[in-house]
Amino acid sequence: MAEDIRFAIIGHGFMGHEHEKMLSDFPGIKLVGISDKDPEQLNDVLPGIKRYKSNEELLADPDVDVVIIAINNNQHHDVMIQAAKAGKDIICEKPVAMSVADLDEMTRAAEENGVKFTVHQQRRYDPDFRTAKAVFDSKTLGDVYAIKNQLYGFNGNMHDWHVFVSEGGGMLYDWGVHLLDQVLWMFPGAKLKSVFADVRNVINKEVDDYFQIMLRFDNGVTATVELGTYYLADKVQDKWFERHWFVAGNKGTAYVDGFFPEGKIVRTTHLLTNVSGHRTMTAAGPTRSFGPAPEGTIVTEPLPEVNTSHRNYFENYIRAYHGEEDFLVKIPEVRRVLCLMDAVRESAKTGKSIDFE
Repeated sequence: MAEDIRFAIIGHGFMGHEHEKMLSDFPGIKLVGISDKDPEQLNDVLPGIKRYKSNEELLADPDVDVVIIAINNNQHHDVMIQAAKAGKDIICEKPVAMSVADLDEMTRAAEENGVKFTVHQQRRYDPDFRTAKAVFDSKTLGDVYAIKNQLYGFNGNMHDWHVFVSEGGGMLYDWGVHLLDQVLWMFPGAKLKSVFADVRNVINKEVDDYFQIMLRFDNGVTATVELGTYYLADKVQDKWFERHWFVAGNKGTAYVDGFFPEGKIVRTTHLLTNVSGHRTMTAAGPTRSFGPAPEGTIVTEPLPEVNTSHRNYFENYIRAYHGEEDFLVKIPEVRRVLCLMDAVRESAKTGKSIDFE
C-alpha cells in the first residue's frame, strides 16, 4: 500500500480553511502544516498540524511532499515558482495565474524542477454540472444546439480582497473561471469559434460583478454563460443564490436547477408539422406558435443520477500522484481558460465578437 502523501497549505484564509477541513482526515493524505503571512490566521489551526512562521519555513520542511497554494490570486505566480524551486509538487488554487504569460513561466518552473503541477478546479465535480454533462454525453437529446450555464446571487457585494483589481478580484476571476472551465470541459474536443461578452461593474466600484458570455463551438453548440451577483429576489434565506443549467437538442430539452440538482428531461410525443390556422387566446394575447401544447404532447423523464463530490478531486489526485491515472486538471486546459478570459475582456471592451480557435 502506498504511503500517505504529505501535504501543506500556504494561506489559511477561506479556501485554506476549506482545504484543512477536507484533508485533515483524508485517506491517503497526511496534512503536515499550514503557513500564513498573518500569524492570527493560524490561531485556529487544528491540533497536530504544524504552524509555519513563513512560506520559506514550510518549503524547507523535508516532511512536505505537496503544497496547496491558497492565497490571493495575484500572489500565485511568485509563490508557485518559489515552491517549484524548493522541489515541492504543487496544487494551485484557481485562477492559476493573472495572465497567460504568468502561467507559462509557472509551467516552465515546474518542468525545469521536475515537480508535479495542477490546479484546484474542483467544480468539475459539481453534481449539477456532472448531471448536465451526463445528459449531453448520453446523446439522449439528439443534436444539442444550445447550453446555458447560469449563476445568480442576491447579495451583490464582493468580499475581502476580491474587491480590489490589484489582488485579482472580481467575479470573472472568481466564479467565471469555474463556469467557463465547465463549459469547455463538457465537450473538450470541440473548437471554440467565437466569443461575445458583456462584463460590467453593476454595484462594485473596481471589479466586475456581472457578465454574460456567448460561446460558439464548431460542434454546432452555442453556450451562454451568465453570472450576476445583484439579481434581486425575495427568496427564503437558504435560497440566496440560484444555479441553472439548460441543455437543448432537437430531440428534447433538459433543465438542471440547483447545485444538488432538480429538473427533468422534457420531450414532445410528436412535432407539429404546420402551425394550426386557428388562434389561441392566452394571457399574453392571441397566438398560434406559442399557445399551450395539446394534452399529452409534453412528456418528461428523470434526469440521470450522478454520484460525485469535491472529494473526488483529491481521490483523483492521489491516484494520479502514484501514477495510476492522469490528473483530472491539465495545465493546457487551464491555459485555454485564461486565453478565453482574455478574449472575454477584449469583446466586452470593444463590443465585438472575437474569433478564438
